[in-house]
Amino acid sequence: MKVLISGASGLIGRALAAALIASDHEVRRLVRRAAQSPDEFEWDPAKGTIAPEAFAGVDAIVNLAGENVAGGRWTDRRRERIVRSRIDATRTLVAALDKLPSKPRMFLSASAVGFYGDRGDEMLTEKSGIGHGFLPETCLIWETHAEGARRKGVRTVLLRFGVVLAREGGALAKMLPAFRLGLGGRLGGGLQWMSWVALEDAVRAVCFALITEACSGPINVVAPGVVTNGEFTQALGRALNRPTLLPLAAWAIQLGFGEMGRTTLLSSGKVEPRWLTRNGFEFRHPQLEPALKAILG
Repeated sequence: MKVLISGASGLIGRALAAALIASDHEVRRLVRRAAQSPDEFEWDPAKGTIAPEAFAGVDAIVNLAGENVAGGRWTDRRRERIVRSRIDATRTLVAALDKLPSKPRMFLSASAVGFYGDRGDEMLTEKSGIGHGFLPETCLIWETHAEGARRKGVRTVLLRFGVVLAREGGALAKMLPAFRLGLGGRLGGGLQWMSWVALEDAVRAVCFALITEACSGPINVVAPGVVTNGEFTQALGRALNRPTLLPLAAWAIQLGFGEMGRTTLLSSGKVEPRWLTRNGFEFRHPQLEPALKAILG
């Protein structure tokens, strides 16, 4: 296949591009600077412009573009950037479909399990409704724009990622320095559910969605072995052979990070990968502790 990727420089994008190339697919990357290699094509989502030759013969588009929601406190300006980055990227790609003589067969667009919001111990599947707050509202806007591709006759998949675990980036990489020094601990009470997925399985799930014609609409890209934050903390400590005795109080998270910290660190989302498991996808890392040991080597 010929696959066009936005957000190809991100954690998932880099790993996905490498996996596709290793399987003899052709990858094209959208970049926000001048193209520097034959597989790069310039675009400017804020202006809605994109190099038309990027789409020539493309079978699938994978849209992973969007500003990091956990990159800092949610000031009004940062909220606007988070939402606008997703709207601009998705709208630009969907609008471009109308100008193509032949449309791609698939449009896969990132979203997040943040769609469900803070739901306590409720088991959440793809059929669960939306939650309340900034993150669910952002996911809804993101997905609504992506659904524009479906209305144009393109098979559309909404990839609701959990916390993607990788040594080279993302949440786990930020945790490792403190945990390696023995300074890690649970967040708040530690009872909040944490839906995670190993980077390898996240990439494999995207590839599975690409080749599975029955796949459309939202799919939860999370491992079946959902854990609480306390369980995650203990498992990471054991994987590193370090103590985890220094909890971070909820009030300190709220004071230091505001709504961003409360939403991304203290909210509870017990999410099940129902579509993937019912359609034959096999996780290589279904349980947390073996996954952490594999990721950390």
